[in-house]
Amino acid sequence: MDIIERFLSYTRINTTTSREKGAAGIMPSSDGQMELAKLLAKELEALGMEEVVLRDTAILTATLPSNIKGEQTIPTVSFFAHLDTSAEQTNDTNAQIVSYQGGDICLNPALEIILKESEFPELVNYVGDDIIVTDGTSLLGADDKAAIAAIMNALQVLKADPSIPHGTVKVAFVPDEEQGLRGAKAFDVESFGADFGYTLDCCGIGEFVHENWNAGDAIITFTGQSAHPMSAKGKLKNSLLMAHQFISMLPGGEAPQYTEGREGYYWVKELSGNSAKTVLKMDIRDFYKDGYRDRMAFLQNLSDSFAKLWGDSSISINLSDRYENVANSLEGDASFPIDIAKAAYARNNIEMKAIPMRGGYDGAVLSQKGLPCPNIFTGAHNFHSIYEYLPVNSLKAASNVVVDVIRITAEEAN
Repeated sequence: MDIIERFLSYTRINTTTSREKGAAGIMPSSDGQMELAKLLAKELEALGMEEVVLRDTAILTATLPSNIKGEQTIPTVSFFAHLDTSAEQTNDTNAQIVSYQGGDICLNPALEIILKESEFPELVNYVGDDIIVTDGTSLLGADDKAAIAAIMNALQVLKADPSIPHGTVKVAFVPDEEQGLRGAKAFDVESFGADFGYTLDCCGIGEFVHENWNAGDAIITFTGQSAHPMSAKGKLKNSLLMAHQFISMLPGGEAPQYTEGREGYYWVKELSGNSAKTVLKMDIRDFYKDGYRDRMAFLQNLSDSFAKLWGDSSISINLSDRYENVANSLEGDASFPIDIAKAAYARNNIEMKAIPMRGGYDGAVLSQKGLPCPNIFTGAHNFHSIYEYLPVNSLKAASNVVVDVIRITAEEAN
């Protein structure tokens, strides 16, 4: 099957993640994710993959056995993609292929929805290429169905050409990445049996991720004392005002809207309550281990200071870690997945552009579980948007890189 046909067939299955079902602990959170997983399981079996296992969580795994005879030990490489698409748009996808000759692309004449070159200037890099776009009423689903198509196509290439040497290759497709990396968190790395891996998620052609946030959460509860206003003097302790005072003491300029690159932040994410009780939820992010620890310690110290000011029962704080920076798992001798990917990019005449990801992805969780897992591009742009698009040559390049990562892993073991 052609890689474009593969991708388009996957986009026809609506796999929008459900935040409501996810919050209730249901996985997969949408029926479409299981439908896609079942289709992929059939395709993997048709390709001759072994150990094809589909779990009731929609976590799907499969193995391509080594075709190299002998006693040399070849590391087992693995590849991951997620089944779900983001909940920003829930409509079915109506993908279309445009032969791009420059300028704007009219996605939907009836609704006058236009992908404008002035707003998305990187389009000029794809003049003369075919580009897959939406009709402007949904996401495209290249996040992450482009990754699924690239991985499946790579397996097809390896099966069709036994002259390409490869060790054992593992693949996994997981649900509900778009709401807290839930599939990766449920994934059993130990039984999977891979030595290292790669996710394919996000990014234009050539981009590569081997560092992201150290991420944590804070839930701060302020408990006040309500009183009727006619007798409130000396009695009323307004928890809403306590929360606002706490927020005002966060470092100025260290919020998402003021930061970029590797600059960390505190994100006031949610504030709810009344004068008697208020709950503040925050995200804490920092690329550096020491910086992350300092941020968490700062919040704890600030909470302790408020307890002295307002009383021990007036404030409580719950600090928790969400995921670590992938770079923590790729230091020193463990950096070889980066070197293999760099060689695979070069073999395809692609300049590697290493970027720090200001967010989380499945590889962060998998790396923390002991499976070093940087991220390869899919070639798509504008994820989580009706203006999401996928250049065809970029998708093909992603699949070619996967093949060469597998090939180079075998070559370097000899």
